[in-house]
Amino acid sequence: MKKELKKVYAIINPVSGTGSKDKIPEMIVSSCLEKGISANIKYSEYAGHVRELTLKAMDDGADCVIAVGGDGTVNEVARNLLYSDVVLGIIPKGSGNGLARELNIPMDAKSAVDVVFSGHTAIIDACKANERLFFCTCGVGFDATISKEFAKEKHRGSLTYIKDIIGNYLDYKPEAYELNINNHTIKEKAFLITCANASQYGNNAFIAPNAEINDGKIDITILSPFNALDIGPLALQLFTKTIDKNSKIKTIRAKEAQIVRQKAGVMHIDGEPVMEPEEINISVISSAISVFTPESFSFVEDVQRRLNEVFRFFEDRLPGLSELAGSLAGKNS
Repeated sequence: MKKELKKVYAIINPVSGTGSKDKIPEMIVSSCLEKGISANIKYSEYAGHVRELTLKAMDDGADCVIAVGGDGTVNEVARNLLYSDVVLGIIPKGSGNGLARELNIPMDAKSAVDVVFSGHTAIIDACKANERLFFCTCGVGFDATISKEFAKEKHRGSLTYIKDIIGNYLDYKPEAYELNINNHTIKEKAFLITCANASQYGNNAFIAPNAEINDGKIDITILSPFNALDIGPLALQLFTKTIDKNSKIKTIRAKEAQIVRQKAGVMHIDGEPVMEPEEINISVISSAISVFTPESFSFVEDVQRRLNEVFRFFEDRLPGLSELAGSLAGKNS
Protein backbone atom coordinates (compact mmCIF):
# COMPACT_ATOMS: atom_id res chain seq x y z
CA MET A 1 0.00 0.00 0.00
CA LYS A 2 1.32 3.46 -0.92
CA LYS A 3 0.91 6.64 1.11
CA GLU A 4 1.17 10.13 -0.37
CA LEU A 5 2.65 12.60 2.10
CA LYS A 6 1.89 16.30 2.49
CA LYS A 7 2.99 17.10 6.04
CA VAL A 8 5.66 15.23 8.02
CA TYR A 9 6.64 15.59 11.66
CA ALA A 10 9.83 14.04 13.02
CA ILE A 11 10.19 13.62 16.78
CA ILE A 12 13.78 13.10 17.87
CA ASN A 13 14.79 11.73 21.26
CA PRO A 14 18.26 13.30 21.71
CA VAL A 15 19.29 10.97 24.55
CA SER A 16 18.26 7.55 23.20
CA GLY A 17 20.77 4.97 21.97
CA THR A 18 24.44 5.45 21.32
CA GLY A 19 24.86 7.03 17.86
CA SER A 20 24.74 10.64 16.69
CA LYS A 21 21.47 12.04 15.33
CA ASP A 22 22.95 15.35 14.14
CA LYS A 23 22.56 14.67 10.40
CA ILE A 24 19.07 13.17 10.54
CA PRO A 25 17.06 16.46 10.49
CA GLU A 26 18.90 17.53 7.34
CA MET A 27 18.17 14.16 5.71
CA ILE A 28 14.45 14.44 6.48
CA VAL A 29 14.15 18.09 5.42
CA SER A 30 16.06 17.40 2.19
CA SER A 31 13.76 14.49 1.30
CA CYS A 32 10.72 16.64 2.07
CA LEU A 33 11.96 19.49 -0.13
CA GLU A 34 12.54 17.12 -3.04
CA LYS A 35 8.93 15.97 -2.90
CA GLY A 36 7.26 19.24 -1.92
CA ILE A 37 6.33 18.00 1.56
CA SER A 38 6.06 20.20 4.65
CA ALA A 39 8.70 19.21 7.25
CA ASN A 40 8.61 19.81 10.99
CA ILE A 41 11.46 18.69 13.27
CA LYS A 42 10.83 18.48 17.02
CA TYR A 43 13.03 17.34 19.92
CA SER A 44 11.71 15.71 23.09
CA GLU A 45 12.89 17.49 26.23
CA TYR A 46 11.31 15.68 29.19
CA ALA A 47 9.30 12.62 30.19
CA GLY A 48 5.93 12.64 28.44
CA HIS A 49 7.04 15.21 25.87
CA VAL A 50 7.03 12.69 23.00
CA ARG A 51 3.33 12.08 23.60
CA GLU A 52 2.61 15.81 23.64
CA LEU A 53 4.54 16.35 20.41
CA THR A 54 2.77 13.44 18.72
CA LEU A 55 -0.68 14.73 19.64
CA LYS A 56 0.25 18.24 18.47
CA ALA A 57 1.46 16.81 15.16
CA MET A 58 -1.86 15.03 14.68
CA ASP A 59 -3.80 18.17 15.56
CA ASP A 60 -1.73 20.06 12.98
CA GLY A 61 -2.76 17.65 10.24
CA ALA A 62 0.40 15.56 9.96
CA ASP A 63 -0.03 12.45 7.82
CA CYS A 64 3.24 10.94 9.07
CA VAL A 65 5.07 11.09 12.39
CA ILE A 66 8.64 9.81 12.32
CA ALA A 67 10.05 8.46 15.59
CA VAL A 68 13.83 8.97 15.79
CA GLY A 69 15.12 6.98 18.73
CA GLY A 70 14.90 3.55 20.33
CA ASP A 71 12.01 1.22 21.06
CA GLY A 72 10.81 3.39 23.94
CA THR A 73 10.53 6.44 21.68
CA VAL A 74 8.87 4.41 18.93
CA ASN A 75 6.38 3.00 21.44
CA GLU A 76 5.57 6.46 22.80
CA VAL A 77 4.83 7.81 19.31
CA ALA A 78 3.06 4.71 18.02
CA ARG A 79 0.64 4.26 20.91
CA ASN A 80 -0.86 7.67 20.15
CA LEU A 81 -1.39 6.86 16.46
CA LEU A 82 -3.65 3.82 16.90
CA TYR A 83 -6.58 3.65 14.48
CA SER A 84 -5.65 7.00 12.96
CA ASP A 85 -4.80 7.89 9.36
CA VAL A 86 -1.34 9.03 10.48
CA VAL A 87 1.46 6.65 9.44
CA LEU A 88 4.38 5.83 11.72
CA GLY A 89 7.90 6.29 10.36
CA ILE A 90 10.90 4.83 12.19
CA ILE A 91 14.53 5.99 12.13
CA PRO A 92 16.15 3.46 14.50
CA LYS A 93 18.65 5.07 16.86
CA GLY A 94 18.27 3.00 20.01
CA SER A 95 20.08 0.15 21.68
CA GLY A 96 17.92 -2.73 20.45
CA ASN A 97 15.63 -1.32 17.74
CA GLY A 98 13.31 -4.30 18.00
CA LEU A 99 10.38 -3.02 15.94
CA ALA A 100 12.59 -1.59 13.20
CA ARG A 101 14.48 -4.86 12.87
CA GLU A 102 11.25 -6.85 12.87
CA LEU A 103 9.96 -4.74 9.98
CA ASN A 104 13.29 -4.96 8.11
CA ILE A 105 13.87 -1.21 8.38
CA PRO A 106 17.58 -0.49 7.80
CA MET A 107 19.75 0.49 10.76
CA ASP A 108 21.48 3.07 8.56
CA ALA A 109 19.70 6.42 9.07
CA LYS A 110 19.76 7.55 5.43
CA SER A 111 18.36 4.24 4.23
CA ALA A 112 15.66 4.37 6.93
CA VAL A 113 14.71 7.89 5.80
CA ASP A 114 14.45 6.59 2.23
CA VAL A 115 12.06 3.88 3.41
CA VAL A 116 9.69 6.54 4.78
CA PHE A 117 9.70 8.59 1.60
CA SER A 118 9.30 5.57 -0.66
CA GLY A 119 5.73 5.57 0.64
CA HIS A 120 5.18 1.83 1.15
CA THR A 121 3.13 1.00 4.26
CA ALA A 122 2.09 -2.10 6.19
CA ILE A 123 -0.53 -2.52 8.89
CA ILE A 124 0.56 -4.23 12.11
CA ASP A 125 -0.99 -5.33 15.38
CA ALA A 126 -0.48 -3.77 18.80
CA CYS A 127 -0.90 -5.45 22.18
CA LYS A 128 -1.90 -4.46 25.69
CA ALA A 129 -0.51 -5.52 29.04
CA ASN A 130 -3.13 -4.26 31.48
CA GLU A 131 -3.48 -0.69 30.13
CA ARG A 132 0.01 -0.41 28.64
CA LEU A 133 0.49 -0.72 24.88
CA PHE A 134 3.40 -2.58 23.30
CA PHE A 135 4.38 -3.48 19.75
CA CYS A 136 7.25 -5.98 20.12
CA THR A 137 7.34 -7.73 23.48
CA CYS A 138 6.45 -7.43 27.11
CA GLY A 139 7.67 -9.73 29.81
CA VAL A 140 8.14 -10.69 33.42
CA GLY A 141 11.01 -12.47 35.09
CA PHE A 142 14.68 -12.18 34.23
CA ASP A 143 14.29 -10.03 31.11
CA ALA A 144 12.23 -7.52 33.11
CA THR A 145 14.94 -7.45 35.78
CA ILE A 146 17.57 -6.76 33.12
CA SER A 147 15.48 -3.96 31.60
CA LYS A 148 15.35 -2.35 35.04
CA GLU A 149 19.13 -2.56 35.48
CA PHE A 150 19.81 -1.44 31.89
CA ALA A 151 17.65 1.66 32.39
CA LYS A 152 20.01 2.77 35.18
CA GLU A 153 23.11 2.62 32.97
CA LYS A 154 24.74 5.86 31.81
CA HIS A 155 26.19 4.22 28.69
CA ARG A 156 23.90 1.93 26.71
CA GLY A 157 24.70 -0.59 24.01
CA SER A 158 25.09 -4.31 23.40
CA LEU A 159 28.17 -4.65 25.63
CA THR A 160 26.40 -2.95 28.54
CA TYR A 161 23.39 -5.23 28.04
CA ILE A 162 25.60 -8.34 28.10
CA LYS A 163 27.34 -7.05 31.22
CA ASP A 164 24.00 -6.64 33.00
CA ILE A 165 22.91 -10.16 32.00
CA ILE A 166 26.10 -11.74 33.34
CA GLY A 167 26.05 -9.63 36.49
CA ASN A 168 22.48 -10.56 37.41
CA TYR A 169 22.21 -14.19 36.28
CA LEU A 170 23.76 -15.86 39.34
CA ASP A 171 21.63 -13.95 41.84
CA TYR A 172 18.33 -14.28 39.99
CA LYS A 173 15.73 -16.71 41.40
CA PRO A 174 13.02 -18.05 39.02
CA GLU A 175 9.45 -17.34 40.14
CA ALA A 176 6.18 -19.30 40.20
CA TYR A 177 3.43 -18.18 37.81
CA GLU A 178 -0.12 -19.10 36.96
CA LEU A 179 -1.12 -18.56 33.33
CA ASN A 180 -4.67 -18.60 32.03
CA ILE A 181 -4.51 -19.16 28.27
CA ASN A 182 -7.09 -20.55 25.82
CA ASN A 183 -9.39 -21.62 28.68
CA HIS A 184 -6.60 -23.59 30.34
CA THR A 185 -4.69 -22.87 33.56
CA ILE A 186 -0.97 -23.57 33.56
CA LYS A 187 1.22 -23.39 36.66
CA GLU A 188 4.90 -22.94 35.91
CA LYS A 189 8.10 -22.01 37.66
CA ALA A 190 9.80 -19.88 35.03
CA PHE A 191 13.01 -17.99 34.45
CA LEU A 192 11.04 -15.58 32.27
CA ILE A 193 7.75 -15.26 30.43
CA THR A 194 7.67 -13.16 27.26
CA CYS A 195 4.53 -12.11 25.40
CA ALA A 196 5.61 -11.54 21.81
CA ASN A 197 3.78 -9.60 19.14
CA ALA A 198 7.04 -9.53 17.16
CA SER A 199 9.56 -12.35 17.01
CA GLN A 200 12.41 -10.54 18.77
CA TYR A 201 13.41 -8.34 21.68
CA GLY A 202 15.79 -6.32 19.52
CA ASN A 203 19.43 -6.74 18.46
CA ASN A 204 18.21 -9.78 16.47
CA ALA A 205 17.58 -11.75 19.68
CA PHE A 206 14.63 -13.93 18.61
CA ILE A 207 12.70 -15.03 21.70
CA ALA A 208 9.65 -16.11 19.67
CA PRO A 209 10.92 -17.08 16.20
CA ASN A 210 7.48 -17.93 14.79
CA ALA A 211 5.64 -14.83 16.00
CA GLU A 212 4.06 -12.68 13.29
CA ILE A 213 3.34 -9.02 13.88
CA ASN A 214 0.08 -8.98 11.91
CA ASP A 215 -1.61 -12.32 12.70
CA GLY A 216 -3.90 -11.10 15.48
CA LYS A 217 -2.21 -13.32 18.08
CA ILE A 218 0.51 -13.25 20.74
CA ASP A 219 3.21 -15.90 21.14
CA ILE A 220 3.63 -16.50 24.87
CA THR A 221 7.10 -17.94 25.48
CA ILE A 222 7.93 -19.61 28.79
CA LEU A 223 11.57 -20.30 29.60
CA SER A 224 11.94 -22.90 32.37
CA PRO A 225 14.77 -22.68 34.94
CA PHE A 226 18.10 -23.92 33.55
CA ASN A 227 21.66 -24.53 34.69
CA ALA A 228 24.96 -22.99 33.61
CA LEU A 229 25.55 -25.67 30.96
CA ASP A 230 22.37 -24.58 29.17
CA ILE A 231 23.48 -20.94 28.76
CA GLY A 232 25.64 -21.47 25.66
CA PRO A 233 23.04 -23.38 23.62
CA LEU A 234 20.27 -20.99 24.67
CA ALA A 235 22.30 -17.92 23.70
CA LEU A 236 23.24 -19.43 20.34
CA GLN A 237 19.64 -20.40 19.60
CA LEU A 238 18.37 -16.97 20.65
CA PHE A 239 20.49 -15.28 17.98
CA THR A 240 20.02 -17.94 15.29
CA LYS A 241 16.22 -17.88 15.47
CA THR A 242 16.01 -21.47 16.75
CA ILE A 243 15.32 -21.07 20.47
CA ASP A 244 11.89 -22.66 20.02
CA LYS A 245 13.73 -25.96 19.45
CA ASN A 246 15.17 -25.90 23.00
CA SER A 247 13.53 -28.26 25.50
CA LYS A 248 13.49 -25.48 28.12
CA ILE A 249 11.17 -23.39 25.93
CA LYS A 250 7.40 -23.66 25.71
CA THR A 251 5.39 -21.40 23.38
CA ILE A 252 1.61 -20.96 23.33
CA ARG A 253 -0.21 -18.81 20.78
CA ALA A 254 -3.36 -16.96 21.84
CA LYS A 255 -5.44 -13.83 21.35
CA GLU A 256 -5.38 -13.06 25.05
CA ALA A 257 -3.85 -14.37 28.25
CA GLN A 258 -3.56 -13.70 31.95
CA ILE A 259 -0.36 -13.96 33.97
CA VAL A 260 -0.62 -14.15 37.76
CA ARG A 261 2.56 -13.94 39.81
CA GLN A 262 3.17 -14.09 43.54
CA LYS A 263 3.68 -10.39 44.03
CA ALA A 264 3.67 -7.06 42.23
CA GLY A 265 6.90 -6.06 40.56
CA VAL A 266 8.74 -5.01 37.46
CA MET A 267 7.80 -6.00 33.93
CA HIS A 268 9.10 -4.61 30.67
CA ILE A 269 7.12 -3.01 27.88
CA ASP A 270 9.14 -2.97 24.64
CA GLY A 271 12.25 -3.07 26.80
CA GLU A 272 11.23 -0.27 29.18
CA PRO A 273 10.78 -1.26 32.86
CA VAL A 274 7.44 -0.49 34.53
CA MET A 275 5.83 -1.58 37.78
CA GLU A 276 2.67 -3.70 37.55
CA PRO A 277 0.50 -5.67 40.01
CA GLU A 278 0.41 -9.45 40.49
CA GLU A 279 -2.17 -9.92 37.75
CA ILE A 280 -1.31 -8.95 34.18
CA ASN A 281 -3.89 -9.22 31.41
CA ILE A 282 -2.57 -9.48 27.87
CA SER A 283 -4.61 -8.87 24.71
CA VAL A 284 -4.13 -8.15 21.00
CA ILE A 285 -5.36 -5.10 19.10
CA SER A 286 -5.53 -6.36 15.50
CA SER A 287 -4.53 -4.14 12.55
CA ALA A 288 -3.87 -1.24 14.90
CA ILE A 289 -1.39 1.00 13.13
CA SER A 290 0.11 1.75 9.73
CA VAL A 291 3.91 1.98 9.43
CA PHE A 292 6.38 2.67 6.63
CA THR A 293 8.33 -0.44 5.65
CA PRO A 294 10.60 -1.53 2.80
CA GLU A 295 8.60 -2.55 -0.25
CA SER A 296 10.48 -5.76 -0.96
CA PHE A 297 12.66 -8.06 1.04
CA SER A 298 14.58 -11.28 0.36
CA PHE A 299 16.39 -13.91 2.43
CA VAL A 300 19.74 -13.08 0.76
CA GLU A 301 19.27 -9.39 1.64
CA ASP A 302 18.42 -10.41 5.22
CA VAL A 303 21.64 -12.43 5.61
CA GLN A 304 23.76 -9.66 4.10
CA ARG A 305 22.10 -7.02 6.30
CA ARG A 306 22.80 -9.02 9.45
CA LEU A 307 26.43 -9.57 8.37
CA ASN A 308 26.85 -5.85 7.80
CA GLU A 309 25.44 -5.06 11.24
CA VAL A 310 27.92 -7.44 12.88
CA PHE A 311 30.82 -5.88 10.96
CA ARG A 312 29.70 -2.36 11.89
CA PHE A 313 29.54 -3.33 15.57
CA PHE A 314 33.16 -4.51 15.58
CA GLU A 315 34.47 -1.99 13.04
CA ASP A 316 35.99 0.36 15.60
CA ARG A 317 37.49 -2.52 17.57
CA LEU A 318 39.10 -4.53 14.75
CA PRO A 319 40.37 -2.41 11.83
CA GLY A 320 39.93 -3.95 8.38
CA LEU A 321 36.48 -5.45 8.85
CA SER A 322 34.90 -2.88 6.52
CA GLU A 323 37.01 -4.17 3.66
CA LEU A 324 36.10 -7.75 4.55
CA ALA A 325 32.40 -6.89 4.62
CA GLY A 326 32.68 -5.28 1.20
CA SER A 327 34.47 -8.36 -0.13
CA LEU A 328 31.73 -10.65 1.16
CA ALA A 329 29.05 -8.41 -0.30
CA GLY A 330 30.78 -8.63 -3.69
CA LYS A 331 30.88 -12.43 -3.57
CA ASN A 332 27.17 -12.61 -2.71
CA SER A 333 26.10 -10.31 -5.55
